[in-house]
Amino acid sequence: MHSGDVSPTTPKLQLQLSIPHHDPTYYIPDGNTVLLVENTLFRVHRSTLTKDKSTFDSMFSLDSDLRSSSSTPSVTAGPEGESDDNPIRLQGDTAQEFRALLWALYALPHELTLALTPKANASQLFNLARITHKYEFRSIEAWALGALTTIYTRPAHSPNLQVEDAEGPNLVQLTELASLCEQRDLLDAATSRWKRLLASGKDIALAVGVAERLNLRTLLGFAYHAMMLQGREVWDNDTSLTRAQRIRLLSGHYALGRLWERLPGEPPAISHSPRCTGGAQARCNQAWAALWRSTLDMGRQVLLLQYADVVGKLMLAESVTKALVEREIPTQGMLDGMPWCKDNVLVAVAGKVKEVQESLADYFTDVI
Repeated sequence: MHSGDVSPTTPKLQLQLSIPHHDPTYYIPDGNTVLLVENTLFRVHRSTLTKDKSTFDSMFSLDSDLRSSSSTPSVTAGPEGESDDNPIRLQGDTAQEFRALLWALYALPHELTLALTPKANASQLFNLARITHKYEFRSIEAWALGALTTIYTRPAHSPNLQVEDAEGPNLVQLTELASLCEQRDLLDAATSRWKRLLASGKDIALAVGVAERLNLRTLLGFAYHAMMLQGREVWDNDTSLTRAQRIRLLSGHYALGRLWERLPGEPPAISHSPRCTGGAQARCNQAWAALWRSTLDMGRQVLLLQYADVVGKLMLAESVTKALVEREIPTQGMLDGMPWCKDNVLVAVAGKVKEVQESLADYFTDVI
């Protein structure tokens, strides 16, 4: 057979593949509504789909607003959803997602409880959260998102999320879901995993793209900061970066460098002890300003970091301050001027680190 010939069995195979098939679990004989999702027919109970005041309530009204744009119901086919010949067609969903929805609607109590244990099926919960968000099953959506959050914040049993994974959900999908559903705890869990990847120098450009597309400011700042530390040679050779993104990297490098130059003269405010008043408080402030400058300088001597790596330098200064306050290294009299407030400087330094981390995205602007 020549390469240009078409096998005579190809049309037959294509026809077989295009014929809808019954779902093995959720084509229920006494169901009264047939739905087609992708190439799978589901037969379920209409009353079950209208639970939780979902969007299906309006779909099943007399003037049903669900019509397939690609099909024209036959006059003899009967009302939509009453037979395999004229099913309700759900567009934009996968059979796997709809199967997850039906699992939640028909599940027995012990099956739902299993979803809250380390044996939970994360892919099933992910699909459930997506489809319940779309069709406004609010209480089931909240339950699914809560179960997912439990899975991905449980250190001992958290799945090893990959950025790309044939068996979902992968990290990008989980981040998209958390953003779509505005689930802050799940988004924080996903962001923490992105941070670990960024710290190891992996998938930085991908993180930049995801953060920009979803407008995730915290992740955006960390991703740009990680890319900035790779150096300009890496930016220029990374074909996935746009010209605008390279401009933001240059802008961030310049702005963070300027911030580092200002920091020694701008110690964060500390809370004074009630015993630290009057002249004692003035001496305390002077001692703290000197200590702040010294810790920034000592950190620089301990570990050589890039000029614009303000986050790394502040975290190093935080470690040095903690070591001084806890007497792990000689204080050389630097704490003598703050006898009652030395513990409060740890809070001040930690607050400064957090402030810079949370505002990183603001430094990577479109203007150099």
